[in-house]
Parts: sequence; structure tokens; C-alpha cells
Amino acid sequence: MQRNDIVNRIGNKYINSNIEGGEFSYVQAASSKEKLVNLLGYNPDHFKVDIRFENKERNVVVLVETKQNFVEADKEQLRQYVDEEKVLFKTKKIIAILANTNNDKFIVWKNKISDETLLQNENVIDTMEYYTSLFNASKQNDREKVLKNTFALNELLHKIDIPEKIRSQFVGTSLLYIKDEVKRRGYITIDDKSVGELSSFWSANKPATIITAIKTTLDELLDGSDNKIKKVELLQKNVLNDQKVKSLNIREWDEILSFILKNIYAYIDEDSDEGQDILNLFFIAFNKYTGKADRNQAFTPDHITEFMCRVTEVDRNKRVFDGTCGSGSFLVQAMVKELADCEKAKITDAEKKAKRDSIKKNNIYGVEIEEIAFGLSTTNMLIHGDGNSNIKLGSLFDMKDFFIKANPDIILMNPPYNAKPKTIPESYKENWTSDQKNGKDEPTKGFAFAEFISDCVKDMNTMRIKQGKSKKEIKLAILLPVAAAIGSNSVLKAAKEKILEDNTLEAVFTLPNEVFYPGASVSACCMIFTLGRPHKAADGSIKETFFGYYKDDGFIKRKNLGRVEQFSKDDHSLWKQIEEKWLDLFRNKKVVDGLSATAPVTHVDEWLAEAYMKTDYSTLTDADFEKTIRDYYSYLISVGE
Repeated sequence: MQRNDIVNRIGNKYINSNIEGGEFSYVQAASSKEKLVNLLGYNPDHFKVDIRFENKERNVVVLVETKQNFVEADKEQLRQYVDEEKVLFKTKKIIAILANTNNDKFIVWKNKISDETLLQNENVIDTMEYYTSLFNASKQNDREKVLKNTFALNELLHKIDIPEKIRSQFVGTSLLYIKDEVKRRGYITIDDKSVGELSSFWSANKPATIITAIKTTLDELLDGSDNKIKKVELLQKNVLNDQKVKSLNIREWDEILSFILKNIYAYIDEDSDEGQDILNLFFIAFNKYTGKADRNQAFTPDHITEFMCRVTEVDRNKRVFDGTCGSGSFLVQAMVKELADCEKAKITDAEKKAKRDSIKKNNIYGVEIEEIAFGLSTTNMLIHGDGNSNIKLGSLFDMKDFFIKANPDIILMNPPYNAKPKTIPESYKENWTSDQKNGKDEPTKGFAFAEFISDCVKDMNTMRIKQGKSKKEIKLAILLPVAAAIGSNSVLKAAKEKILEDNTLEAVFTLPNEVFYPGASVSACCMIFTLGRPHKAADGSIKETFFGYYKDDGFIKRKNLGRVEQFSKDDHSLWKQIEEKWLDLFRNKKVVDGLSATAPVTHVDEWLAEAYMKTDYSTLTDADFEKTIRDYYSYLISVGE
């Protein structure tokens, strides 16, 4: 990158030179070489940096050293300039850049030249405004403190008597209000001073004033959102108008808000990828207290949503749809993934911001029929910086036009497994018996939702062909009960046959037992389809489906905490290692005894790894044998034998 291009990109008005040729001499700035040496404590080989930019108002400097093709030794030259900057201008915050003029290769450091301060995700030389913003981070991510304090916060809410059924939304709306108040007051750091000022402000108010302020915040955040009035109305009805919330005194309000500010918000930098992950974990921790209308609902764990996003290759250019979005876990995970992917793009910070705004506005679509879950999804998306504009309240089966308008590339779903037959359209019940139509649960085990999505894609492609466009293929990752994969009733077989007429079954993953604990106890699997591509090719051949026996995810059950992630002795996440193994097996279609298999299947076959996978007997131990015998004796005792 040429010197002029670098100057124009960072900002010509910030150039600060003190010798001819536009360079900056630290000897000149020190008034003599002797004085500079005395300040440094050593005699530098280099003291003329190619380009020095200075934002005097924000006390930030950007030092750029250019080479035709820099080498490792050139880092030492730049390090000397940073040292000289520090001894002469002790309060300056420094960005140091080593850049080639023969190509676009460059390296960026913050404050000093070291591996620890190397900025890994810099893809373009950017503006002074961007580099200045790198010093704005006032909060440090601390996952351990947030999770520990989340438990303490729940205990506080229990003591104050906030009902479990509204606790998650109550915390979410309170956090949104705190974020807005911090932004409005212009706080850069969350310290004792800012906490004290806000605590004094809250203590001096009345409870009704706090509630009104939260409602105003929601109203402003939802401005321009689709169905804004309904969303505000539901949040107010289900949270702010709850009798227990309305009865909070000002001391309790101050205690709750100050705790969230000081012990949660202060440890989450939501402008970073890690901060978004921690924010998601914090919100999910409260979802088990949401008082769902149906206690058998299976809200998807965070690590499973993340895995499914990776399987379907969510990136910044993909439009994602969830037709039964619940609390919004899939949509939040997809949005976070897409926003993080923006940082990898070789575009300026301004272009990244425009792309992030576009993702939130155009790439995330959801539908939810239950009011409480719909409120949760709205709050969840707002906490993560919006993205709620395209979430609709209603039944997926009434949203064909919305689906076609969304024009998704990826669909992530965890539909209800025990939906009432009356909620399924008549067109999907033509071959149901009278008992099935009037029964307790619909007999397709959730497949009816996949059928509807398949029909929408088919109609969408019919329209595309009429418009002279090519057919669109869409990835669908859907969680269903194991019964849907191995069930043999005629309705289920017919549903599977219809699905395969227009779509390819790419993979089925058997998931861990009690993956939804402490929620639904159902055994689940994840099916991956390519919608728009028939399972049977034109020549009659059938592509083999990948089957993964993914029962061990490195999580264990803990009372009152659900399933908890485990770490190795050297503090590495077991799940992260397992996830990479799962993805490698799937992407490369590897067959490993005890873990995976491939097989050509039709609608009459079982869609589960256990039917095709070879047992890995090498992993069996005496303990496995003993456990089986003990389990058998326990069974005999339980039946009175």
C-alpha cells in the first residue's frame, strides 16, 4: 500500500511531522540525540518514523513504518519508535503499524510491540477514528465472574420474590434500561463513581418512575420494529405490570439495578465477540426460570445452537430463519456468528458498521406462537444489539408469505414435539386417522413443521423458475425427537417420503441423553437437509447420508444448574475439542467405529446412527459390564423380582 493511500485512509489532517519529507524525528522532538538516549537508557539505531498521526483531542497516536517487503528484523525498528514515543510523550496511547508498499500486507500492535498486543483481526489499514475507538473499551470480559454473579442475581431475585415465570424477561428488560442509562450519561467506565451516581439517582426516584423509564427505553429501542405496539404491550403485560414487580419498593429497585450494573454489566464488553458469547450465556442462564406455558418445551442449549450454526456454515452473507424461535437462541447465535464474521472481512471499519447494521435488519427472521417466548426472543435480540425487527408473533403455518419474503439461505429449528393436532393445518392431516386428529399429540413428532417449510421452498422455487431464475437450495438443521427418526407409523413414513421427494437428507446426529435438562427429558437428534435438491437423483441413485453418534458432548448434569460444561486439567473446554471432532467427521464423511457411519436411506429406513454404526469394542471396560449388571438388577428389583 503506497504512502499516499495510507495517509488518505488514516486521515491527512492527523499528520504530524517535524522534519522534511513528512517524517517525524524523535531526536528533533527531544531537542538532541543525547537527551533522547538519556531518556531511553540506550542508544537507538532508529529515530525517524515514516509517518506519525496524532489525534490531540483523544491523545492517540498512530505510528506507521513502511517497507517494500518487511522482515522480522523490522519489528525491532518499530519497537524503538514506540519506546521513543513513550519516553517523550508519556500519556499517549499508541497504535503501531508495519506496512508493505509492494502489496497490502501489514501488521498492527496496540501500545507495544509484542505477541500479546498484536491485533489479530485487522484486515485493512483503517481510519484514525477507528484506531481511537480501540481505546474506548471500558469493560473487561470476565466469563467466570458473570456466571458466578448470575447465580447470585437469581438468589437475590428469589429473595425479593420476583416470580420465576417472569424472571428472565425482568432481568433482560432491566439490563436494557441500564445499558441505555449508562449510554445516556456518557459513562466510559463502570467504576465505584458511576455505580454510586446511578445508585443515588435510583434511590431518589419512585418505583413508578423506574417502571416508566424501563417502558420508555423499550419503546425507543423498538422504534421502527415490526409490530412494535404489540411487542411493547406484551413486555409491559407480562413483566412491568406483574403485581410483584409493581410492589417493589425503591430500595429493592436500587439493589437489583445496582447489582446488575456492578456485577454483570461491568464484566461484559458487548462490542467484542467474547462479550457477545458471555452475554448469551448470561441470558440463557435465566431461561430455565421463564415459567413456560408448556413444561415439556425443549429450549435449545447454547452449545448445540452454536454447533448447528457451524454445521450449516452461517456467515455474514447468509439470511437465517427460525419458524419456531422460542426465546431466540438460534437467531441470537446466528446473529453473533454473522457479526463476528464481519471482523474477518477486508473492509474498513465504516464498511463493517454498515454490514453489521444490514445483518441486524436483513439477515435474521423468526416466528413464535407463544406470547411469553415471543417476549423472551424480543428481549434477547435487543440485549444483543437489536435484530428483532423481523420476528413475528403467530403460527408458522400462517407465515408462508413472510417466509418467501425472508428468502432464507439457512433454516435452524427446534419445533414443538408435542404440538396439538388442532394446530396443524388440515392439508397435512389428510392421511391421519380420526383418533390421531383428535389425539393429545400430533403423530409426525414435529415433521409437520419440516413439511410446511419444504412446501414453502417448493413454491418459492416454482416462482423463481417462472422469473427465469435458478432453483435455490437451502440448508435446514432441525432438532426432532429420536422417535421421528425411527418411528414406523404410517403417518410418519408418509411425511418422511414426502420430505425426500424434494429434499436431500444430508446427515442425522444422535444427541446426548437429556440434552434439554432440566427441561424436556426427550431424546433428540439433529437432521440436516438440503432443501430444493431431491434425495433421489434423476438417474435413480441415492447419496449416502452421514450418521453421527454424538452422545458425549463433555457436559455433566448438576442439580439446580442443568448440564454444565467440563474442562480438562489444563483448563481447556472438553466441548470445544469434541465439537471439532464432530465437525471433522461430518464435513469429511469419516466413518469411525462407535462414532459415525454412512448409508443410503429411504423413507422406510431408520434414520439413526445406531442402525448403521459398528460398535467400537475396544472402548469397553470392566466398569461398563458391571454397570450393565447393576442396572439389570435394579430393574428386577423395581418390578418385584
